[in-house]
Amino acid sequence: MPTSSTSLTPLERQSVLRTLKNPRLLKVEVLAGLVVALALIPEAIAFSIIAGVDPRLGLFASFTMAVSIAFLGGRPAMISAATGAIALVIAPLVASHGVDYFIAAVILGGIFQVVLGLLGVAKLMRFIPRSVMVGFVNALAILIFLSQVPELINVPWLVYPMVAVGLVIVFGLPRLTKAVPAPLVAIVALTLFAVLAGIQVPDVGDKGELPDSLPSLFFPNVPLNLETLEIIAPFALGLAVVGLLESLMTAKLVDDITDTRSQKTRESWGQGAANIITGFFGGMGGCAMIGQTMINVKASGARTRISTFLAGVFLLILVVSLGDVVAIIPMAALVAVMIFVSIATFDWHSIQPATLKRMPKSETAVMVSTVVVVVWTHNLAIGVGVGVLVAMVAFARRVAHFVTVERTVLELNGEEVATYVVDGELFFASSNDLYTQFEYATDPDRVIIDMHASHLWDASTIAALDAITEKYHHHGKDVEVIGLNDASVLMRERLAGKLGAGH
Repeated sequence: MPTSSTSLTPLERQSVLRTLKNPRLLKVEVLAGLVVALALIPEAIAFSIIAGVDPRLGLFASFTMAVSIAFLGGRPAMISAATGAIALVIAPLVASHGVDYFIAAVILGGIFQVVLGLLGVAKLMRFIPRSVMVGFVNALAILIFLSQVPELINVPWLVYPMVAVGLVIVFGLPRLTKAVPAPLVAIVALTLFAVLAGIQVPDVGDKGELPDSLPSLFFPNVPLNLETLEIIAPFALGLAVVGLLESLMTAKLVDDITDTRSQKTRESWGQGAANIITGFFGGMGGCAMIGQTMINVKASGARTRISTFLAGVFLLILVVSLGDVVAIIPMAALVAVMIFVSIATFDWHSIQPATLKRMPKSETAVMVSTVVVVVWTHNLAIGVGVGVLVAMVAFARRVAHFVTVERTVLELNGEEVATYVVDGELFFASSNDLYTQFEYATDPDRVIIDMHASHLWDASTIAALDAITEKYHHHGKDVEVIGLNDASVLMRERLAGKLGAGH
């Protein structure tokens, strides 16, 4: 008797072997893979157009990326395929040097990703704050929605009620039954309606010609010399960084949804290996896709590598063997699915008045800046980078205010002594104001600076202490720094007097 899916832990639900033995779980994975494949086709064609290459390059990339990452990746159920982010990064190379250099850059970008993965770049994810993650998710939801807007402009009026019906199905059907993925029902129902009613609305076939053969090995015809490397390396590095960032952020999101942990290092080099394979099959390269991943994980309930593998297999079967059938799927059905994905992806809790009221203003500023920059530039790497930078500045300002300096003047052995107790973490942001906290001219001849409650973190703090002691010596006063912990003592012994006063 098959185990009920509700009795399995999240980790057990990811087991491929357990899923293959359970018809109910296997059906979920198969149908999820089919829905994702249908959603991938117009996206892959559209991204190919953005990159300026034949639609087959995007479709073949989606097939090879999905199948490869199903075996190599570190995040089960995540979908990797041709993406807009990669298309935008590498499109200028197509325009300037052609497809062969483009494919060479994809292969080199994959090699960079493997190297970065093995060097442990995935560990840097710990430095991305939650507010940046929320901004990343919200920005992607907005971009997914905006990408559907062109499909709703200058189209026959019947497109609008069809999209509305599609939305009713994808939102309403799960309330009645989850036996079949609602997005698949919407696609089939609207396709049947369009065919049986004989109406003319934009369909998948309008996006570009579908391939009629399997992908084959492709070796880019470029000179293997330093000049070629100089041409493709900047684009390859951009592909590697953007692809890893989007993939690791998406993996983190899926971790939260499924209550499981992914292998980020494996995902990093796995993405690289998948891009290398994709390049040698003439594909345009890619990375994780948050929209299709949300269809797979959130809308369809998939949890294993089976759905990822089948998404690629079904895509190839659909475009090569059933291209004529796929071509008649109305874009209205896929638009409805993607709008549903954008709404489901957006973190609505993050913008509720009660949440914004409770959240520190700096956290909200980080989230908003991430969203604005990602949406404005359509570049996830830039947006996340700006978000992290804003978070760092906000954190530095907040921590800087925690440093306090208390002054007391006591008489010891018949001598007046001014004692300053410094409390807080001293680094570039907090130590810059430290110099102004002392009364150099009015203090007695002996001054003690007590650092028991503080820690020296960087050269800026050592320079500030040098400037303070130099100022007291200039006034002819004796100053003593006490209470430094071992790490701070070592840093001060190494740097004191070697940085230049006031620098």
